[in-house]
Amino acid sequence: MGVSKDHNPRQPSKALSEADATHIIQRISAGEFLSRITADYDVNPGRISEIKTGKRYGHLQRPFRL
Repeated sequence: MGVSKDHNPRQPSKALSEADATHIIQRISAGEFLSRITADYDVNPGRISEIKTGKRYGHLQRPFRL
């Protein structure tokens, strides 16, 4: 148990694709906690929130209301 030699805590989080955003929207609509989605994608919580509100990937259908 330890940190890998390749682990860099200052490394930027990964970029999310449109396919990722579609899956994230589905998970949000299923009622999943945003913090769990954030952890699964290793991104800043703000990225998930931006997808939820439509600030990012706003052209994708959202089956939920804010």
